[in-house]
Order: sequence, then structure tokens, then C-alpha cells
Amino acid sequence: MLFKEIIGQSAIKERLLRSVKDGRISHAQLFLGPQGNGSLALAVAYAQYISCIDKQEFDSCGKCSSCIKYNKLIHPDLHFVYPVALSKEVRVSTDVAKEWREAFIDNPYITLFNWFEQLSAENKQAVIGVDESGEILRKLSLTTYESEYKIMIIWQADKMNHQSANKLLKILEEPPDKTLFLLVCESEDQLLRTILSRTQLIKIPKLTEEDLQQALIERHGINPELAANTANLADGNYAEAILMISDNENAAQNLASFQKLMRASLKFDPKAVMVWIDEVAATGRERQKNFLKYALHIMRESLMMSYADVSLIKLGVDEQEFVKKFSPFIHANNVERFIEELNKAYFHMERNANTKILFMDLALKFNELLNLPKPV
Repeated sequence: MLFKEIIGQSAIKERLLRSVKDGRISHAQLFLGPQGNGSLALAVAYAQYISCIDKQEFDSCGKCSSCIKYNKLIHPDLHFVYPVALSKEVRVSTDVAKEWREAFIDNPYITLFNWFEQLSAENKQAVIGVDESGEILRKLSLTTYESEYKIMIIWQADKMNHQSANKLLKILEEPPDKTLFLLVCESEDQLLRTILSRTQLIKIPKLTEEDLQQALIERHGINPELAANTANLADGNYAEAILMISDNENAAQNLASFQKLMRASLKFDPKAVMVWIDEVAATGRERQKNFLKYALHIMRESLMMSYADVSLIKLGVDEQEFVKKFSPFIHANNVERFIEELNKAYFHMERNANTKILFMDLALKFNELLNLPKPV
């Protein structure tokens, strides 16, 4: 992965290049930023630059033996850890290494949702388990093969369970010589404070609308007007932008599902609620979590429709039509509770809550909140 292949993020690229040129490479770094901003791609490009035999002024050479192996993710001193769906056959990342290489090479802006679709494991929980920690310690006990550094990239580091995270604390604080940890994470809330304190934080911002628009025009050949509209709706998320231009089915499904839930909850129609719950329960857990994120998005846009500048709203045409009708139900008396309940549901979903019980509880609470009077 070359820096020039990554959309925007010029300030971050400059910072990473400077750290190598000045010989100030921190042994443990946390690349923190929202989905679709290129955090993982930046970590891989940074690792490649560190290992490159013929470093250029602003990028790896892309031609040396190290770069060639990095391009295929087969360099012996590059190691990856990422969430898996635990089973008898799959305990650690290397059990699905082939699938990981294919997924990343196909899409360096891969999301957790994309990854679990690749594994056909949508119904499973994404986790970096305790067995992974032992594997990390084993790999890093080996000497380097070709490069000066051994580099361990941990993607979605917040998916480490507590046992796994605790086992890594000592090696993060005192790693073997010439060993680098690059942790990639979308949210620091689920990371242990002790891990955060042992890493150098690199905050990766959302992509600018201009950078995203330009990338859509150059990489996908779409017209400037569509690119501008897509970039605006994607809100700095390249993965979301790709989804929008290649397949709107997921967004349409989420909107239809949200509409059904709200209609069934408003007057609380038990039969309609149960039908909706059965439909959602039949989808994978990652799709269910994706729906909860989508619901939070619609709540935000509905509030904006009522109280803020309409130009700030980021919705598709069908979504706008729905939100115009739905926004009067979202107001100062209930919006905080809506957001709290959705965040709480997501939290419990992450911890393997029973889907049917969770969504029935959500529908009952939505019935109460939708019927709260607007403030006078």
C-alpha cells in the first residue's frame, strides 16, 4: 500500500513520513478515526514505508523486494490481527489469513461489516479472543526475517476482549527490540484505559468532502454532480460512498425496516412488531448492529430537520421524504432518550444479547417516546 493510493489525509501522511525520517518511530501507536477514513490503509502504508529498502522522499518505492511482498500482504515481518467469528475451526487471525489478504487487497477501506460478509459469518459476534494474545506473543518472540522491524497491525483493536487485552499490556509497554504495534480503532470507548495510556495517539479525521468527491470522480468515473452529492451524503466515509454508488440496497433495506418499526411502535401493534422482530432476527448480527447505527443517523437528521439548517442534512431522496413526515415526532422532550436507548441496544448487541428480547424492549420504549408531547 502506497501513501499516494490513500485518499486525502495529507497532514497525517506528512506526520508519519517525518517520524521515519527523524528516527522517532513510537513502538506502539493507535490510529484512531471514524469508519471509511483510511486508518487501516494508512497503517499498512506506514509499515510498508518503514520496511521499504529504497525509501523515496514522500512514499515507498513500490518496487523493492519488501514492497512487492507488502503489496501481497505476505511479508514475513508484517503480522495482522483482526476480529474473527470464533468456532472450532477458527480461533485466531491466521486461521483466515487467506480470506483477509483477499479482502484487504480488494478493498483497503474494508469495514467490519464487509469483513464478516466475506467470512459468511454475519450471525456471529466479532471478537479478538484470548488465544490471539498467545499467538501475538509467539510471533513477536521470533527474530526478524528481512526488515529492521517486526510490525504487528491490530485492526478493530476495540474488539479485543478483556482477557486478550490484559495479556498484551506488558508487551505493549516493553516490546521486544525493533517491534512495532500499530493499533487501528474507530472508537476509543471500548479500549482499556491501560492500553490507551501505552500508545501514541494519532487521530485520523474524516475525509474532506472535496477529497472524497475527487476520489469518486477519478476512481469510479462518475460525473461531478453525482460525486458531489454522494460525498455530501457519505460524510467523510469512503466505504459508505462506495456502497452508495455501487449498491443502494442496504440503505433501502434499513430505511424500510426503520419505517416498519416506527409505524408498529407508534400505536403499538403487537402483531406488526412481532413480524418485524422475526424479520430482523433472521438477519446477521452485524446487519442488526448496522441497523441500529442507521436508526441513530435518522434520529439525528430528523432533529436537524426540525431545529437546524436544512442544508446540513445528509439524506438520500427517499430518506428525505420519510424524515419530513417523521421529524415532528422527534423533539426536545424525547430525542435524548431515543439516542440513549439506541446506544444501549447497540451496547447489549455487542455483548450477545437475545435479539428478540432486545428489539421487543426497544419497540415498547419507542411507543412511549413517540407519544410524548412536544414542548410548548
